[in-house]
Amino acid sequence: MIARALVSVYDKTGLVKFARGLADLGIELISTGGTARALSEAGIRVKQVSEETGFPEILGGRVKTLHPKIHGGLLAVRDDPEHLRELAEAGISPLDMVVVNLYPFKEVASSGRASLRDVIENIDIGGPTMLRSAAKNYANVLAVCDPADYDPVLAEIRGGRVSDDTRLRLAVKAFSHTAHYDALVSCYLGRLAGVGPLDFPAELTLPFERVRAMRYGENPHQVAAFYREPFTQGPCVSSAEQLQGKDLSYNNVGDADTALKLVAEFEAPAAAAIKHANPCGVGVADTPAEAFARAYESDPVSIFGGIIGMNRVVDVETARLLAPVFLEVVIAPGYDEGALDILRRKKDLRLLATGEPPPTPRPTRAYDLRKVGGGLLVQEADSAVDDPGGWRCVTHRAPSPDEMRDLVFGWKVCKHVKSNAIVIARSLRTVGIGAGQMSRIGAARIAIGAAGDRARGAVMASDAFFPFPDVVEEAARAGIAAVVQPGGSVRDDESISAADRAGMAMMFTGVRHFRH
Repeated sequence: MIARALVSVYDKTGLVKFARGLADLGIELISTGGTARALSEAGIRVKQVSEETGFPEILGGRVKTLHPKIHGGLLAVRDDPEHLRELAEAGISPLDMVVVNLYPFKEVASSGRASLRDVIENIDIGGPTMLRSAAKNYANVLAVCDPADYDPVLAEIRGGRVSDDTRLRLAVKAFSHTAHYDALVSCYLGRLAGVGPLDFPAELTLPFERVRAMRYGENPHQVAAFYREPFTQGPCVSSAEQLQGKDLSYNNVGDADTALKLVAEFEAPAAAAIKHANPCGVGVADTPAEAFARAYESDPVSIFGGIIGMNRVVDVETARLLAPVFLEVVIAPGYDEGALDILRRKKDLRLLATGEPPPTPRPTRAYDLRKVGGGLLVQEADSAVDDPGGWRCVTHRAPSPDEMRDLVFGWKVCKHVKSNAIVIARSLRTVGIGAGQMSRIGAARIAIGAAGDRARGAVMASDAFFPFPDVVEEAARAGIAAVVQPGGSVRDDESISAADRAGMAMMFTGVRHFRH
């Protein structure tokens, strides 16, 4: 039976309706500050917490519910005679429900306008403490922290009994809510202190917030959801606005992220077509339309059903090229009205707008996560900026200016291809990509086969060194003019000699870009 409820909420959505429903059932309401004021103004009888505790709020409201008469009433086990005896001796009445949501810490901390003092004052102490007390004692006390639960909880109370399943579900939600809240505070203060996941603390708790549930995961039998990392700034998939189209799928989000990160590598207009987590065509040009045309021409077969990333606003000319192609998603900084008129004729096409171009990668302490059985791998994101000025020519012949331009282009693309990765490029477009192969020679043969005659005079990029000279020999037979690779193999001399015999140029970057 619910006889007494403590109500103290920042978010007052649905509060008056819920509280009136409780009061109509004869439930005594106890409250604090603004919540008590809102209820009183609505004509709902409410008792101040200070009346319950016999102690005034102090420290500007920092201490109001942290009192034995509150937490004793929440934590007492109702079928424990000793607990009940102690409550009676102390003059404490049991509390049967807590209705609490917390100070808007994340909103204040993310606003960019609040002082550090304001942010600190929005760290809620009493609210999480009450929720945790109620949730610990969920068999006896309801912990309600989400306005979405008001109507179903009220319906069960009116029915005469709140089910055990509901009590447990509310407790789990309360503990999850307070854990997430504490993780937000830890994350924010950690950034101030210069401490984060890449300091690899002994205990790691990361806050994420659900953006949406997915229709399914990688396959229809897998359930999935998409979560956003709080305090993230700048254009990214999680903050992109969907302007039209079907709901995004799990695979759509992953591929759109790859597309956005790839086109961010280039300052000039760039387009990338992604299929199954790998680029199938990438182009850079003077205009977005020409960039997309180059990406499309790279592999007009694989682009079918693909995801397109652009680093410029989509204009009418680009939209006219996009429209005839069956695509799942386009992600770009924005779309001209004329372009939207064209693309909206394809009602299922998902259009994502990031609002501004993705930032060019720069050294940062961002991190990547990968779940493994029973654990989590955490590493620094591969955001290193490669400086071609630091590359080393290891062959007799140096690359020509045009070859060097394409080597830089191919190397940037290669960074976003699953290992083993080989990219063949010419005239700032990919002409062949070998991705995710178990051997580097296998990846090279796939890339060369895809390039066909276009390989002659093109350049090759490899995400890691050549363990044997076979890749260079295969490239030479295809007419590849220049190669870029990290170097560092014990057989580098054999690959260099093979390149010199073929009159090829070869550059060593000294940096590897595995992507698994």
